[in-house]
Parts: sequence; structure tokens; C-alpha cells
Amino acid sequence: MNPPFPPSSPSPSGTRWVDGDEPAHERDVSAHALGRLTKQLVDDGRLTTAKAAYIEREAQASGLSVMQYVLDRELIPCQIAAQSAATAYGLTLADPKEWRLDGLPPLHEMPARLLRRHAILPLSRQGQHLTVAVAYPSTLAQLDDLQFATGLTIEGVLAPRDQLMLMLDHYVSHGDRSGAEHELEAAHIALNHDHGDNVENTGITDTGDDAPVVRFIDKILKEAIHYGASDIHFEPYEHHFRIRFRIDGVLQETAHPPVGMRTRIAARLKVMAQLDISERRLPQDGAIRLKLSSQRVIDFRINSLPTVHGEKVVLRILNPTMAQRGIDELGFTPAQRALYERSLHAPQGMILVTGPTGSGKTVTLYAGLNALNTQDRNISTAEDPVELRISGINQVTVAPKIGLDFATALRAFLRQDPDVVMIGEIRDRETADIAVKASQTGHLVLSTLHTNSAADTLTRLANMGVAAFNIASSVSLVIAQRLVRRLCPHCRRHADIPYATLEEEGFSDEEIATSTIYQAVGCHRCTSGYSGRIGIHEMLPIDATITRSILRHDDALSLAAQARQAGYPDLRRHGLIKVMEGMTSLEEINRVL
Repeated sequence: MNPPFPPSSPSPSGTRWVDGDEPAHERDVSAHALGRLTKQLVDDGRLTTAKAAYIEREAQASGLSVMQYVLDRELIPCQIAAQSAATAYGLTLADPKEWRLDGLPPLHEMPARLLRRHAILPLSRQGQHLTVAVAYPSTLAQLDDLQFATGLTIEGVLAPRDQLMLMLDHYVSHGDRSGAEHELEAAHIALNHDHGDNVENTGITDTGDDAPVVRFIDKILKEAIHYGASDIHFEPYEHHFRIRFRIDGVLQETAHPPVGMRTRIAARLKVMAQLDISERRLPQDGAIRLKLSSQRVIDFRINSLPTVHGEKVVLRILNPTMAQRGIDELGFTPAQRALYERSLHAPQGMILVTGPTGSGKTVTLYAGLNALNTQDRNISTAEDPVELRISGINQVTVAPKIGLDFATALRAFLRQDPDVVMIGEIRDRETADIAVKASQTGHLVLSTLHTNSAADTLTRLANMGVAAFNIASSVSLVIAQRLVRRLCPHCRRHADIPYATLEEEGFSDEEIATSTIYQAVGCHRCTSGYSGRIGIHEMLPIDATITRSILRHDDALSLAAQARQAGYPDLRRHGLIKVMEGMTSLEEINRVL
């Protein structure tokens, strides 16, 4: 078997290998023996002749076409490979910038399974003539299957695989949703025909009439899990009804069911959560548990809200893996991680995590609790509600309606000899006072507040009425944080940003000269150029200097300035560090901050 060539870093031309990588006996290979694509790549300066011959042998041994081999191993960028293949085979190269989802032929006219199997994207139909895009020239020989299935004359063009697969995924997913929406529309028409036009006002029960609604909601929930959504919004308006997913912190429209089905959809969700379907005037909270398989169960937190056009229902998807995250997965710098771990392992004190809703505060606290969760510690938490369950930790859901609020739960914890206490949120002076006393009497207390920065947290406690000397003696660390979308490593590209703009954004001359800044592009592996999220943080340890400032009743601006002088970066500075590391884009930092 021939020895593999060691890949090097990608060159500006997009080729992963450079001269001299191949063994000496492989260098004298005739270009006439090469296939059309590999010869074209050699002519285009993307490969040496020896490397092209090696690729042909390895592709044949793997049972792959040359095109698929180089793309699967990321030896040649998709756009460059498509251009070379189009030239080699005399094919038309499609421009993905001209594609629009609503301009493609309806999916119900196409065999979706066949499209996915062969990576074929229908582009346009004129009468009996269908134009499709393919990722590999070899796929053109398989278009007879599509012609037989559709009865149309097929013309194939070539397209970059990453863009084609991204659009194909959207096309099939959108078509599946549209099919479900058509089913809902048909059910709505049938119900209006059978019951008159007052379907909105009738009592809703979980009957056979709701079979389309049941299937539709089941599909929406599973699709949200598939795309990694954190929330699902069912939103009724006067003349339309939309469903949106929050993916990586950004809401995206996914479906538009018939507006007449809004009551039945809300009722079905409330039935699943065991809520009162007859009560439409007051908000309700509940939970849904969806069993995907014998090994995988997903929990949803549900809230219904009466609006002028019907009940808006929002589902929060609770990902159980979030509770198992370690501190090293949060996005801290080494210095920030050391500060957090040092405060966690202190015998007493208070750690406060601050930020808006959805900024990852609970995950940061859970990561700390996981690090502390050992047999020799008694850990108790009070949350509203308990979202993620952790074995070995005593978790309590507060219920203010029956008098079990954060302060009551905290008093009960202190009578059970705790080592570590976590309070979901400090909302009032009573809870703040008890938390301060607990941290001063040998307990480690973790909690959250809703403030914009670390310095604002200290002034917020003072405004709640907590005495300055109590703040200074109890709080050990304040963490402010946000979540930003992480750039997709497969499609990100260098951002050409003017020098003056980078200076205005806060980069130093040395950072501009030595850093590579990337921007989002988008491919079939990501959503709009981003995949997942990562935290950016601002840490304020309460040292002697900050303690003196608290006792002097300094304002938040003075406290923040002292933190910067001590070398603790603020949120924006940490965000710029993530930009320079290639983790996120400057546009994303500006969007969040």
C-alpha cells in the first residue's frame, strides 16, 4: 500500500499539500495518465502531478469518485473543486447567490428521498423540463432515476457541494413543514365545514379530529431538537400564525400554520403539559416530557400567555447535557478560570453570576456545582424552576403561591448543615440578607442577579439595602457574561476590515498586525455561518482595593475603572479576544454588546 502524504496547512490557493511532500519515487508521473478532473486540478496549479496520481489511486481504493474524495478530506475547497470540475467536463457552474428557497419547484412534486440520496437540488421547472444542481459530475449518470420518478426531462448543472447541501437541507425541511401545514389547512377547512365558523370558540379536546395537529406538533418538537433550538415560540396574530425557533440565540421563522388552528395548537400543547385547557385568561406554566427513544428523553418547560389574538405558547427545551458541562467548556481565559476555581474552593463566600435572561448564567453555576459535587459536600439549590437535574445535589423548586420562596428555602437549607448553597436568583432584600449571612458563617453561596456588568451588581446589592460592609465581607467574585455565536470552522473566511475601523473597535496596532479576523459565510454544517455558542465574561474579584471602594460607596463606573486598572478585562475586551482567536466574528460581538 502506498504511504499517505502528510497534509500541511492550507495554502492561499486552497491546496493542502506543497512540493516535496510526496516520496521521491512518486514524483515522476505522466500527466497523460491522469483523469479529467485531476488533470484539470494540476493545470490549475492546485495539485502536483504526483499528488494527483496518488489521489486517483486512493479514491479508487476507497470506492469514491475523485471529486468526493478530495471534498470529504477537505483537500480542495468546494468552490475551487466545482470550478475545476466544470471546466474539465464542460459543465455549467451554478451560482448559489441566485438561489431563493421560494423560487425552487414545490417539494411535493419531487422524490425527496431520491434527492437526499444523490445530493440533487431542483432549481427550476419550465413545462416538462427540470434543471437540477449536483455536487459531483458522476451524479449526472444517475439522473435517469430522477427522470423516471418525475417523468420530466432533466438537465444537470454543477454546484459547490457545501452550498448545495445547505440549500437542499433547507429545501427538504421547508417542504416537509409545508406538507404538514397543508394537512393542517385541510383539517381546518374540514372542521369549519363540519362545525361552522366558530371553531375558535369551541371547547378543544384531544380527539381524533386533532390527529393532524398532533402530528404537526410532534414534527415541530422533533425538528427543534434536531436543529439545536433552545426555545419554540407559537405566536398568534390577527391575520397570521407563526412558529419560530431560537437557534444559537437568534429567532428564526420556521412555519406558518393556518391562523384558524391557533386554539387547537395551543390546546394540544396544554394537554401535553397537563394544563387546564379551559383556562385561557391567565398565564400557565407546565412541563412536557418527550421520549425520543429508550435512551433519550427531552424535557420542555412550557408557558402560555393570553394575548389579544389568542394564547402565545413558548417552550424552553431543556438539554440534559448542559448540566454536565465542565468549567473548561465555558469559554474562560486561563486567568478567569483560575479565579473561578479559586473562589469555588474557598471555605466560604459568595459568587454572583450576572447577565440578561438567556446569557448562560445557570450553566456557569452548574459547571461550578459539578466541580464541587463530591461525597464529602452537602449541596442544596433553590431554583424557579429546577431546569437541569444533577445526581448528588438536593434541588428544590420554589413555589411562591404556597409560601415557598427563595428566602424560605434558604432558611430551611441553613438548618440542614449545608456546605454549598445555590440560589436561582436574588430578587429582594430578604433573600439578599439571608444569602449574605450564610456566606459569612462558613457557607459557599452561588447565585445570580440581572444586571448588565460586574460593577453594576455591587451597586444593585447596595440599592437593595444590603449594607456596604456586608457586601465587602461576603462577596468574593462577580462574573458578568453573555453568549455569542461561535463561527463555523468549516466555512469561516478572512474578513477584509479597514485598519481605521479595527482601531475604532478597540484593537491595538500590534493586534491588528498579528491577528486574523474571520467572518461568517454559511455551509451545510452550520446556520448562517455559526454553529453553537460560547461565553464571554467579565470578572471582578473582591480584593482589598475593591473592598475600600465598596466601603466608600463608589459608583459602578469607578468600580469598573479600578477593575480595568487591575488587569481584569470587561465584556467587550473579552469579546475582542474571542474575535482574535477566530472563535467568533466582530459583527457578532457588536450584535450582543
